[in-house]
Amino acid sequence: MVLGSSARAQGAYKTLYTFTGGSDGSSPHAGLIFDTAGNLYGTTYVGGAKGQGIVFELTPNPDGSWKESVLYSFCSAMNCTDGANPNAGLIFDQVGNLCSTTMNAGAFSYSIEGGHGCSTDPKRG
Repeated sequence: MVLGSSARAQGAYKTLYTFTGGSDGSSPHAGLIFDTAGNLYGTTYVGGAKGQGIVFELTPNPDGSWKESVLYSFCSAMNCTDGANPNAGLIFDQVGNLCSTTMNAGAFSYSIEGGHGCSTDPKRG
């Protein structure tokens, strides 16, 4: 995951975390969001405990490094209500829950091609 240090910075990037492609996820496709404490949240399209993507949190350490925590691994079984392969960023709803959408399956599937759906809140399970 790479972020620019400012909107005006040209070529000034710092790698915050390098995904290994295993249980920590792989292929982040969307942007990140901050919470009020300065933690970053995002999704990966694949990887995680079930191979179908994750929701992750990056927490800053005092030494300037960042620690990744997997908050949720998306389901790999057919017709899971949480969906699989998140392809969009996260948002916080009015009470602070993380919400996103998934490319495949989900409780609110609406597409014949790809089965696009809406994921459940990874903080609630």
